Amino acid sequence: MGISQPPDVRDESGASRLPLIAGVNQRPRLRMLISSAGRRVGLLRAFRSSADAAGVDLEVFACDVEPEWSSACLASDYAFAVPPATSDGFIDAVLDLCARHAIALVVPTIDTELMAFAKARARFAAIGTLVAVGEPDVIATARDKLATAHFLATAGIASPKTVDLADFPVSDLCWTWPLIAKPRHGSSSRGIHIVHNLSELESLALDEPYIVQEMLCGREYTVNLFFDESGKLQCAIPHQRLKVRGGEVEKGVTSREPGLCEIADDLACALGSRPFGAMCFQAIIDGDGRAAVFEINARFGGGYPLAHRAGATFARWLIEQRLDLPRTMGDDWEDNVVMLRFDDAVFV
Repeated sequence: MGISQPPDVRDESGASRLPLIAGVNQRPRLRMLISSAGRRVGLLRAFRSSADAAGVDLEVFACDVEPEWSSACLASDYAFAVPPATSDGFIDAVLDLCARHAIALVVPTIDTELMAFAKARARFAAIGTLVAVGEPDVIATARDKLATAHFLATAGIASPKTVDLADFPVSDLCWTWPLIAKPRHGSSSRGIHIVHNLSELESLALDEPYIVQEMLCGREYTVNLFFDESGKLQCAIPHQRLKVRGGEVEKGVTSREPGLCEIADDLACALGSRPFGAMCFQAIIDGDGRAAVFEINARFGGGYPLAHRAGATFARWLIEQRLDLPRTMGDDWEDNVVMLRFDDAVFV
């Protein structure tokens, strides 16, 4: 279905024959992999435009369980099938792919693969591949909504009251209905229930761990964050989520909200040097202007194309770091940039 594969570039010793820098007076070259590419065509395009702006010859590889049914895989230069991200063979398959084709940069995209990549960063580094993911404890905190709530409370960052569902009946916290019940390890707004009383909560048919959380009301935001190779926060760009579909922003606008930028600094301080690359958090600002964080994602957020268009070009900054090019990263992005998403298609 239109998917091609490049030749193996290893020599007899197993080392790559493809240099990152092509040579004197030639453009730098880079091969990158978007993992679990799915529908992330916008992210792929952001890397292509970033490479052009940086004067880099880029080849985009992509992988998924069924690449022939992935629009991003079909929009890439080369695509490969890999085992599910939660399987034992996933990392070995991606490592072999990176070794065979001299992949210098891997960008994970879904929550379920982040921990596996975080634990294997040294294995990838040994073959010359940089994985854009933070340390395992950062991933563990972001992947567990109860751990996220505890982390935020310890850091002094405002967040909604949160308890494990199993502890809810005996919780000594004061609650005001309605409340939100959500999977402890969920993502993309999957499995979220608004419950108006204890009877509704107890009647939910659940097959995984859940948390109960105070329901926040107000304007919803995502704040995209970029951390450099030393773990330093280089950029925080909030956008208001005016309309959401399937857990991703459909209509949004960038906004310099001072309270959210202060929270970004506090979050970076609490994380220390452990994050790397793109992250984001979601927050609500109530009618009195008070912000509270209710989720952290240790990856590129679905609304990243808006941040990119506004000048927060995380994709370019990752390319510059990997090739040790002059850095352009910074916090000078454009306010009030509007994104209105629409459906698009890839035809084969």
